[in-house]
Formats: sequence, C-alpha cells, structure tokens
Amino acid sequence: MSCENQEAQEDELLALTSIYPEDEFKRSNTAPGGEIQVCLELPPNFRISVKSNSASNIMMESFESTVSFLPPIVLNFDLPPGYPSAMSPIFTLSCNWLSPEQLTLMCQRLDVLWEENRGSVVLFAWMQFLKEETLEYLNIRSPYEIQFTDNGTLKQVEEEASLCIAAATPEEETVDRRAIQDVLSVYDLIRHILDFDESQQKKCFDSKPFLCNICFSEKLGSHCTYFKDCSHVYCDSCLRDYFEIQIRDGQVRALNCPEPKCTSVASPAQVRKLVGEELFSRYDRLLLKSTLELMTDVVYCPRLSCQTPVMQEPGGTMGICSSCQYAFCTLCMMT
Repeated sequence: MSCENQEAQEDELLALTSIYPEDEFKRSNTAPGGEIQVCLELPPNFRISVKSNSASNIMMESFESTVSFLPPIVLNFDLPPGYPSAMSPIFTLSCNWLSPEQLTLMCQRLDVLWEENRGSVVLFAWMQFLKEETLEYLNIRSPYEIQFTDNGTLKQVEEEASLCIAAATPEEETVDRRAIQDVLSVYDLIRHILDFDESQQKKCFDSKPFLCNICFSEKLGSHCTYFKDCSHVYCDSCLRDYFEIQIRDGQVRALNCPEPKCTSVASPAQVRKLVGEELFSRYDRLLLKSTLELMTDVVYCPRLSCQTPVMQEPGGTMGICSSCQYAFCTLCMMT
C-alpha cells in the first residue's frame, strides 16, 4: 500500500468516526474497514404492510402498521491497498425490508458514485446517498408493501419501483452477490420492524426535554412517563408520588393520566417502573380483586382462611372452591 493511500484511508476513517455516532459507524479493529448502519428519515404517517403468499403464514397476510422508523440499511466494507487511488472499497449491502432486486440497484448506484469519484475517498458520499436518497431512488412511498415469497425472499410490489426494476438490462436484473437478504420468516420480519420502531421512538423520546404540568419543571424524556393514548407527559417523580398515594388508598382503578378529564390509563409496566415491586404487588392484587368484583358470576369462598374467587355454574346456585374444596350455596354462603 502506498503512503498516499494509507494516509487517505486513515484520514477518512478518523473523519467518519468523529462525524457519526457509534451506532451509525463502527470502525474495524483488525483491518481498514468497518460497518455503516443507515437509518432513513421516513415521511410522517408512513404506512408499511407485509403480505405472504405462503400457506404457513396465512395469519400474517393482513399486517399493516404506521411506523416512524425502519431497520437500518447496513453497509459492511473493507478498504483494499489500492483504495482510493485505483480500487473501490469492497462491500456488501444488507437490509431486511428491501428486496434483493432493490439492494442490487443500490449496489449499482454505489458503483456509479465510485466511478464519479475515482481517485478520491467515497465513503462519505455513499453514506449521504444511502441516508438521503434511498427512498427517492427506489421510488418508495407510503403505503409501502412488502411481499414475502415461499422461498423466504422479499418482493417489493410498489408500482413505480417495479417499473424501475423492469426497465433494467438483463445483466442488471441479476441479483448482485453483494446484496444480502437474510429474512428467515414473515413473522421475524414483522417483529423486527415493530421492535426497531419502538426502540428508536423510545430513544428519541429519552433525548427530548418535556415540561411536567405538575411541578412545571422541564426534564428529559428519560426521566418522564408518556401516556400513549393521550400523548401527555409527566416527570417520573411527580407521577410516582401520585401513583403511590392512589395505591395506598386502594384506588387502583384511578391510576390514569393526571390531566383533568383525561381517561388514559397507565400500563402495568409503567406502574411497576415507578412504584417498585412491593407497591406493585399490592396494586396487582387489588386490581385483580376489583376486576373480579365487577364480574357477576364470581363469588368468594366463605371460609375466612381461604377467600378464593369461585366461578358460579351458569344457572346454578352452588359453588365449589378450587383451593379448599368447600362446597357452598352462592345465595346464603352456607354449606
């Protein structure tokens, strides 16, 4: 490797390390190279659907959801000794929601960008293209539909993208070896899309400041609780005090958003996070009891030492406790 190439490679890798966070760019520790993960900026209310033509996936055929984030496009690369003076980076491109044909088109575009910048470093230009132009280049718009085929590959069926692929030459239609599509099942694909979207939304929420309408202090989302149904946000400290008072008073059905007249209810996971295990156990027990009391076909075992909930037989007046086997009349509670 010439000194010029070695110096250019080192400068480029150092520049990328300083510009991008570690979750977007990771430099290899063993050789000149690394991994680039590009998370696209989606338009608001972007809808995605996944359909399967496999009989084993018939329950998944109607999946559709609105997402704010899709899993990243991953570019793995190595820098050969001849880069950037004469040789292009050696790379693979993978993404579990793009079809092999779409990834092939992306590989071809990266090749074109290299030819346009031959003799100069190109990784930054590749990252900019992947991040800012992927959706337009592949004509991806909402609603975006992915079809999962019997052989485990994806087929993107949005009309304009299909026309783009159909217009390619016979050589270009062949799937590029550098285009990696490793979707195992339609369920795995859907689960991965939803999990990634949720984790990225949580990451964005944690980094933003919010004003608590109880203490009127501004705190980062990482120290706040968000009510999904109403979008109201309160700091954890105020909400913890509010929930603890309600639980100690036995008002477990009142663990809702503190906003006046708001009916959004805190999830059990949110309650557990705020009040701790001991109070959560009391909350869980009281919530079960209050729920059972609302059920007309449930009574409690009359034995003071038992008190187990008992389901009445439809149309009958006898109950048998599943815990102590006590048989009793559900009207007078006597044996």
